[in-house]
Amino acid sequence: MNFEQTPQFQTFKGKTLLSIDFGTKVTGLASYCPGRDPFPLIYGKLTFQTIEKLVSDIAKIVNDEAVDVLIMGLPLYLDGKESEATKRVKNIALLLEQKTKIPLYLQDETLTTYEAEERMKSSARYNFKIDIEAIDELSAQIILEDFMRAEFLKKLGEDLSP
Repeated sequence: MNFEQTPQFQTFKGKTLLSIDFGTKVTGLASYCPGRDPFPLIYGKLTFQTIEKLVSDIAKIVNDEAVDVLIMGLPLYLDGKESEATKRVKNIALLLEQKTKIPLYLQDETLTTYEAEERMKSSARYNFKIDIEAIDELSAQIILEDFMRAEFLKKLGEDLSP
């Protein structure tokens, strides 16, 4: 896909974006700078220890990489309703926004893990197999792709209904 044609390209052109796929074991990260990068790129992963450590580690990345915008994957049920995981992610997002002082958007991450698995099974990069070690960072990349394609963005604290 040509990301220059996405709805959010001009809005975020020249800004460094970092997406986060929170997990209770591993948190995946992806980055993208519209106008510089050809498409969202896998950044890496953080092993979960505590929420405080995760927030601190992400804040360090934000500072070191001059990140302008954070995008956090928001886990919702297929019907769009919130779960306990949704509440946990919103809490972490609030802590991140307070610590980093940069805009933070929430992006529905429904089925991103499934999509990541499907991509892995059809990619030589992953030897046509699901690589459990890389699934979270690929999910973060998909969250960032979905964010760039989104017609409407949801900032932290806004109503999430369409």
